[in-house]
Amino acid sequence: MRAGFAVVAVLAADAMVHVYWMTGSTWPARDPESLSLAVLNFVVPFTPRGLLLPLALLIAASTLILMAVGRPALLSRRIPAAVTRLGGQVVAAGLLVRSVAGLVWALGIGASPETPFYWLNLLAYTPVCLALLTCAVIAAGPPAARRASPRA
Repeated sequence: MRAGFAVVAVLAADAMVHVYWMTGSTWPARDPESLSLAVLNFVVPFTPRGLLLPLALLIAASTLILMAVGRPALLSRRIPAAVTRLGGQVVAAGLLVRSVAGLVWALGIGASPETPFYWLNLLAYTPVCLALLTCAVIAAGPPAARRASPRA
């Protein structure tokens, strides 16, 4: 259950950052182009309709799915456990895709070491995605496996 809550906490914070960017702020970058290059490695409009709202909604939905995985008793009458587990596995699959892409970029394929994105990807984005992937897989695993794991 702790693994799921770790993913929930990080995804919730990420969703809030996207909501913050919807206000028009580009912090920590100096302008929208710099922010786009640092976060995505290419220039896209950081507008609510174009990018931020869909991402914030996707991240918020992922957060809610993993909350349901971590607290199935709260939703057991409304959503079957198998459905929440499947949702958790979908979130894990998304994290796997981002992790693999991050590893490819870390090898210098599609990302130049001279860019801020390369270093942010290498030192922050990919390690966080790999850690979240591990936590999401644990959280979305079968309930028996979660019960059998030793508590810290």
